[in-house]
Amino acid sequence: MKHAVIFAHPRSDSFTAAVAGAYADAVRELGQEAAVRDLYRLGFDPCLKAAEIPGPGGYTPAPDVAAERRLLDDVDVFAFVYPLWFNAPPAMLKGYVDRVFGMGFGFEPAPGGTQSLLDGRRLISFTSSGAPEDWVRDTGAMAALQTLFDHHLAGVCGLNVADHVHVGGVVPGITQEWMDEILAGVRATVRRSFADAEPALT
Repeated sequence: MKHAVIFAHPRSDSFTAAVAGAYADAVRELGQEAAVRDLYRLGFDPCLKAAEIPGPGGYTPAPDVAAERRLLDDVDVFAFVYPLWFNAPPAMLKGYVDRVFGMGFGFEPAPGGTQSLLDGRRLISFTSSGAPEDWVRDTGAMAALQTLFDHHLAGVCGLNVADHVHVGGVVPGITQEWMDEILAGVRATVRRSFADAEPALT
């Protein structure tokens, strides 16, 4: 089974990066493959280009998008790791989804709309916020995020949502003890979700 660990944070030593690393390590401990996509360190361009928008003249994925799609072609699990900024994914991650998961990879034209192309593969998300976890939940921010991002992306592309784990109250200087506890939880989630999972691709 192959996982794409896609994360977005401008700091290489961030909490987000630590979670992505723990996820990748746990996947490899299961004997599975992890392809880590550190969008900031990759210098990924999140800006959708005019030529990439489907229209009467067709569309052409840019070379960086075509390369990314080739790398993700045999992925069974897409793991998104990101902080909430204004209760939404960073623009870097949203742009990645716009460009990479668009027409020709996540879906294709079909009579009356579109046809999903990633059927049976899985989506799992790990998010964090400075706001307390109960605030993110009680204000409806998490439900809105899951509706507009997780479930919409899954519905359009044919993905199955495996889980969405959120940690609130994450601020600079959190204790090492709490960090260790959170990362242990990430590893436990990977084991629980994928230890006995069969690849979506055959």
